[in-house]
Amino acid sequence: MAARLTTYLVVAIVGATLIAGLIVGAQREDNEGPVDMIVHNAEVYTADDDRTMAEAVAIRGNQILRVGGEREILRLRRPQTQMIDARGATVLPGFNDAHAHLIAGGLDAEMIDLRDAVTAEEVQERVRDWAEANPDAPWVLGRGWAYPQSPGNQPSRQILDAAVRDRPVQLVSRDGRASWVNSAALRLAGVTRKTADPANGVVAKDSRTGEPTGLLKDEAMTLVGRLVPEPTPEEAARALRAAIAEAHANGVTSVQNPSADPDELELYAETRRSGDLNLRIYSALAVGTAFSDADRTRLHTAARRHPDDHIFKTGAVNITLDGAIENQTAALLAPYASRQIDRPPTMAADDLNRLVRLIDAEGWQVMTRASGDRAVRMALNAYAHAARSNPRPARGRRHRVEHADLVHAADLPRFGSLSVIASMQPLRGSPTGARLQTWLETLGPERALETLPYGSILAADGRLAFGSGWPAGSLNPLLGIHAAVTRTTGDGLPEGGWNPAQRLSLEAAIDAYTSGAAWASFDEQRKGSLAPGMLADLVVLSESIFDAPPSRLARTRVVVTILDGKVVYQRDRGTN
Repeated sequence: MAARLTTYLVVAIVGATLIAGLIVGAQREDNEGPVDMIVHNAEVYTADDDRTMAEAVAIRGNQILRVGGEREILRLRRPQTQMIDARGATVLPGFNDAHAHLIAGGLDAEMIDLRDAVTAEEVQERVRDWAEANPDAPWVLGRGWAYPQSPGNQPSRQILDAAVRDRPVQLVSRDGRASWVNSAALRLAGVTRKTADPANGVVAKDSRTGEPTGLLKDEAMTLVGRLVPEPTPEEAARALRAAIAEAHANGVTSVQNPSADPDELELYAETRRSGDLNLRIYSALAVGTAFSDADRTRLHTAARRHPDDHIFKTGAVNITLDGAIENQTAALLAPYASRQIDRPPTMAADDLNRLVRLIDAEGWQVMTRASGDRAVRMALNAYAHAARSNPRPARGRRHRVEHADLVHAADLPRFGSLSVIASMQPLRGSPTGARLQTWLETLGPERALETLPYGSILAADGRLAFGSGWPAGSLNPLLGIHAAVTRTTGDGLPEGGWNPAQRLSLEAAIDAYTSGAAWASFDEQRKGSLAPGMLADLVVLSESIFDAPPSRLARTRVVVTILDGKVVYQRDRGTN
């Protein structure tokens, strides 16, 4: 018996010694091994569950080694360590844009930019100038106009005809849900007074003459859009490079693309294989109003070709259920105030329930584009139907509503109870004069106050993931954070904020662009917060945003962007 006890004691001592050795070895490895980069003298917001603040971050390879106090982290410095002095400014996890169209954004750099054009005359002038500067371009293409830029909020072909008559012109709206074209484009597409509205689209026509006005909404955009030459592989690759550079300049290290075609997926994959995809991409595939065996095969093929990966993966399906409030194609529970019209969703409720149930059964995440309160309710109902009908997937359900611009009060708590993510674009709530005018006219004063209710969704235990909608909105997350925190424009208008009850705290707005967005793509175990073992994606800002008044957020800049432990963007600190 004594011998047996002695044996047990020896084994216990040896085991304890081995464990102690492993712990000491790990500590020695941390303290004496290579430390590739240290970001210090910082106000570090980790975006973890406790919303921890720190002063410095140590990086080894492409992972975070340690987060802590200045003196603690500086003790890890070695001769080869790259030092980045934040100069007291805020350091955050790399931003994760939960809704951006990468290739479209990159291509837009070569189009006419109309985002800051205020009047129809400005649009006309820019179109004319571009056409004169590019006489050999077969099409004149632009993007970014808003409805108040034209008389009566209705764009007309005559305005564009006065600028360009010899070539087709197509200008996509700021929200991407309408196009403004000239007479040459209408003739080329064969659009006349006899052209009927396509399913889920509107060909706007003059109430007196019946002639098309030059405004095409939602699916009607394809009547002209399908004639615009597709970008060549070289142009698409150039657009991707431009998009990545723009992302880095704005501190964005991850992007979630709400829909991509097979060519776009292959471009990402090929760029990944060549080692040039310096951006983390989660891409969804679009499906129509039905789910066929061909769709199932397409999804399985995509899942096999683009599995879970920290740089590029797929795993979501995108369904478009309605249009936009601004062009009155969003599906609402009550008619539009301006014209007392109803716009139906793209499919019946039973068809949507069946579609979501089938996709959910395949284990895919579902992103439903729903802007109006009727479409949002239908999406939530479909998710509830899938949860009742199918076993819980191994990785859980994280279905999403993209946009959720208008949500009925009765549906706000359902985001939390159903664990549905509200994937929203806070810049859509920046109350510019044009946007307020449009929403007040189309919805009426009462319902306009129900727009972009991210504060109410969060208060009801819902999850938020923020994005830009780029190129419909700026890729700069700091502008979105400013809009969410202040509910004002970058100039601070209106005073006190538009519907200030929906404002978020600074921490909550940052989380929606970091840890919340990571959760929305099933990536919270490797990115979205700053902690040991997480991917080393960080952004250094130009100042402390926690000490400064919220009004300064819109003027704060990204100074350094770090992806995978490497500096991919560095701004001259003397640049405004």
